Amino acid sequence: MNLVNFRFEIDADGIALATWDMPDRSMNVITAEVMEELSLIVDGVAADEEIKGCVITSGKESFSGGADLAMLQELGRNHALLKAERGETEAIEAFFDQSRRLSQLYRRLETCRKPFAIAIHGICLGGAFELALACHYRVLSDADATRVGLPEIKVGLFPGAGGSQRLPRLMPTPDALQLMARGEQLRPGAAKKLGIAGAVVPREQIVEAARDWIRQGGKAVAPWDEPGFRLPSGKVYSPAGMQIWPPANAIYRRETQDNYPAGRALLQAVYEGLQLPMDQALTVESRYFASILRSPVAAAMIRTLFLSKQELDKGARRPKEIPPAKPATVGIVGAGFMGAAITYVAALAGIKVVLVDRDQETADKGKSLSHKLMTDQIMKGRAKMADRDRLLGLITATPDYTALGACDLVIEAVFEDPKVKAEVLGRIDAVLRDDAILATNTSTLPVSGLARAVTRPERFVGIHFFSPVEKMLLVEVIRGQGTGDRALAVALDFVRALKKTPIVVNDARGFYANRCVLAYVREGHIMLGEGVPPAMIENVAKQAGMPVGPLALNDEVALDLALRIVRATKAEVGNDAVDPAQEALLVALVEGEGRLGRKNRKGFYDYPENGPKRLWPGLRAFKPVSQDPESIDIAVLKQRFLVVQALEAARAIEERVLTDPREGDVGAILGFGFAPFTGGPLSYIDGMGAATFVGLSERLAAAHGPRFAPCDLLVEMARTGGAFYAEDARSAAA
Repeated sequence: MNLVNFRFEIDADGIALATWDMPDRSMNVITAEVMEELSLIVDGVAADEEIKGCVITSGKESFSGGADLAMLQELGRNHALLKAERGETEAIEAFFDQSRRLSQLYRRLETCRKPFAIAIHGICLGGAFELALACHYRVLSDADATRVGLPEIKVGLFPGAGGSQRLPRLMPTPDALQLMARGEQLRPGAAKKLGIAGAVVPREQIVEAARDWIRQGGKAVAPWDEPGFRLPSGKVYSPAGMQIWPPANAIYRRETQDNYPAGRALLQAVYEGLQLPMDQALTVESRYFASILRSPVAAAMIRTLFLSKQELDKGARRPKEIPPAKPATVGIVGAGFMGAAITYVAALAGIKVVLVDRDQETADKGKSLSHKLMTDQIMKGRAKMADRDRLLGLITATPDYTALGACDLVIEAVFEDPKVKAEVLGRIDAVLRDDAILATNTSTLPVSGLARAVTRPERFVGIHFFSPVEKMLLVEVIRGQGTGDRALAVALDFVRALKKTPIVVNDARGFYANRCVLAYVREGHIMLGEGVPPAMIENVAKQAGMPVGPLALNDEVALDLALRIVRATKAEVGNDAVDPAQEALLVALVEGEGRLGRKNRKGFYDYPENGPKRLWPGLRAFKPVSQDPESIDIAVLKQRFLVVQALEAARAIEERVLTDPREGDVGAILGFGFAPFTGGPLSYIDGMGAATFVGLSERLAAAHGPRFAPCDLLVEMARTGGAFYAEDARSAAA
């Protein structure tokens, strides 16, 4: 066999070992070439009477992250070209055949009459885990790094290479549905308990354990191909089965608001497939998968949440001429909530941290957050006490600014006040090494203004973390007017070392994410003033695809902070820059009622110590008018929530705050949860077309105010047929 991506050898017992080890790649991925070679291996094993069976393993640190989604994206382009050349019918047939190649390959492996075992260490996700499910026996390493799962739903797809049919035949249907619908990853112990893994052994023993299973006469027949096979949860049309499907459908609608066709298709594929023999079930899965793969939702989500995010994670916006340099020691000045959290994620990445605050007690308190967060991980079984000790050993808490002289990068993370920040930045600047980079963690204050406090603005950059820092994946790296390429590169390297996704934003008030978030929150305030019931505001926002309603989000951010931002904007930009009704509402809540948000258990919601949050009944007094809920057009409310944010994203592009649409879409979804099914606000505009979007904006502007007026860039795009992703638009039109 002529193999490039696999090594193939046969031992003295006649057991083959196929080691997947793609050259020039740090991670194995399923490509067309890999599929061809795996096909050769399956055929070779099946045809050679001397081979008793085959073990598949990986030569990489992890097994595989799954399929190369660029390959799936290419199927869509090929379909568009073939449709133009030969018509829709032939194009659809070709698309269906191509989209199910992997599923058919795995079925050939499963039914080739030779036992296949798989030995897994590290992550094994998506199409790679579907390969594992098609094998007759699965051995997992007991390492903490080992995970298996089917995360396709997170990019607008569902398992289409047999996963939706094999998993519910291995484990109870509700558990399988939850695993696939949430894209969850299983640890080795859980996989063994659920019957997915046949054995869990130390890493160095996984291949030998798989070989032993074959030596001892491992069966080359999957359970579902055996006569008399019974589904773990019983037949679909049985009393037990019918207790599963109505709740499953209700949960899907509650969790997705029916915005994600892949979730619906998953339910349909499993429901129908479980009533059929495996070969017919796989055909059902393939038909649903091909339909979803061609959907606009999948195209947008694959592009943004896989391809674009991957490119940004790899440093697409990093100045190429600057050598990479992960900071060895980082200083954090300000041991409050944000500074303490940044300290934790830096130490978690193995970086030494000097945490500075005004006195030792305050600095130690900031360090204690790392102790608490690691203890939480220990209690959940995700870390050991030695891990906590190791992490805490990387953190030096001190009031001594001179300790920052050892740092490669120092981040100021004090109170969001220009005067306070300027004073602290000056103190840091005085002790900083000549080759060190200085950064500010700010959410709204222009970096170029803060740079006046430092002597060398070329080494000064903004790094905006989102709260909670340990959970949020996005970081905005803000380039001030004087920021040099090296400062930008060091900041990006630091963010990537934390395993977070950076976007590069040019300096402006609110930068990118916050200006969109503030527009979203303001729209909720405006609706409240219009007499829209608060519960409707919150529920419709979630129906539009937002993860949390604008009133609840404002509570999380804090109402007094929102009021400070409004007043600071008014003071620096002018009265016209703020909505007087919004300012009046915040003043009344914060200063009149003492309602600051979740932090004091009183905001738009009440937060009882025991029990769930609930909307504050007193909000009725803040509605100058009331509307009959039955008369309100919910579709228009949903449009307002999404359009007002998309307009801000477009303005950010027009004003060159953003220079890359990938960053606009990835940043919006990771940073503030903009309806992921759209692919992000710029994809949302492209999805309906600039002309249609401008028409919608103009109608909303006529009915609800000039904040919905389209910017000049959008008007020009509507006139010329332009798009933010012009190349993709041309492919779709072909």
